[in-house]
Order: sequence, then C-alpha cells, then structure tokens
Amino acid sequence: MVFMLNNMIFLLMFFCGLFVFSSKRKHLLLMLLSMEFIILSLYMLLFIFLSSFDYEFYFSMMFLVFCVCESVLGLSILVSLIRTHGNDYFFSMNLC
Repeated sequence: MVFMLNNMIFLLMFFCGLFVFSSKRKHLLLMLLSMEFIILSLYMLLFIFLSSFDYEFYFSMMFLVFCVCESVLGLSILVSLIRTHGNDYFFSMNLC
C-alpha cells in the first residue's frame, strides 16, 4: 500500500512537471526548471524501484550523471541565448 502511494505521488509530480513544461514553452529558463523537476521525480521513482532489488544503485548513479550533463547543456544554451539576444524568450528570436 505504501509503495503504491509513493508511486502515485511521483506520478503526480511527473505530470505537474509536464504540465508546466507544456504551458511555459516560450520561456527557456522555466522550461529548464520544469525539466529538472521531471528528472527529480523520475530519479526518486527509480530510487524506490531499485531499492526493492537488493540495493542495486549503480544505474541510479548513471542516471544522475546523464541528468547533470543534460542540465549543463541546457544552461550553456541559456547563457549563449541571453548573450546573443538579451533575454530568454523564444518569440524574440528571428529565425530568418
């Protein structure tokens, strides 16, 4: 029962993050923050799931490494966008 309640909490966190990600699609910083919230909920779900398999947390460390790499790439895109355009709104960019 407790395992099912934990899964429901993490699913609620995941879908809240997806809702914010889809509703704030014009602002890059808010998109990055919502993606980090989604990754955090997935990591917590993975941690609970792997704890039932005799504490095999090697995969969770690999997951954290890739999440950190994704975060650094997103922040570098954000910094380069702010340096070139002055803000992080997508509608201010001219693609022509």
